[in-house]
Amino acid sequence: MSLILPIILLLLISYAYGSWRGAPWVPSKTADVERFIKLAQISDGKIVYDLGCGDGRILQAVVLAGSDARGFELSLLPYLLAKIRLFRNRKKCRIEYGDFWFKNLSEADVVYIFLMPKIYEKLVIKLKAELKPGTKVVSYVWPLPGLEPVIIDKAEKHPLLYLYEM
Repeated sequence: MSLILPIILLLLISYAYGSWRGAPWVPSKTADVERFIKLAQISDGKIVYDLGCGDGRILQAVVLAGSDARGFELSLLPYLLAKIRLFRNRKKCRIEYGDFWFKNLSEADVVYIFLMPKIYEKLVIKLKAELKPGTKVVSYVWPLPGLEPVIIDKAEKHPLLYLYEM
């Protein structure tokens, strides 16, 4: 019993910190994961980054579509769930426990974002500085300020998906 309280406290602190740094853990809807795969044209040989990968559902879909996936997660519980979900695919998928603000994104061919819009202005600066020309960025729900989307994917009763090319 004495071990349970520190574990719960650790999970709560990591969740609060992750929420403050980027977004609380709110999974993308399953139907929208498939929309992302089609919109970003995920295929063999691509490297897809998920910033704040949560439980790894986007990463799993990316691997099943034939691409390599890299995810970053700052909240401990979703990170552990992602590691479990993708254990069999660990050769094609790397999940890092840590803050994507301190990671270099230059290898990405596609970047998926479902974060809080309060950080998007700062995130656009990072994306412009690190991504190579032609890299696709897909933002779930909210647009990226100062960038013009190539496509806005609309589906009835579903959030918008914004596709950008850097």
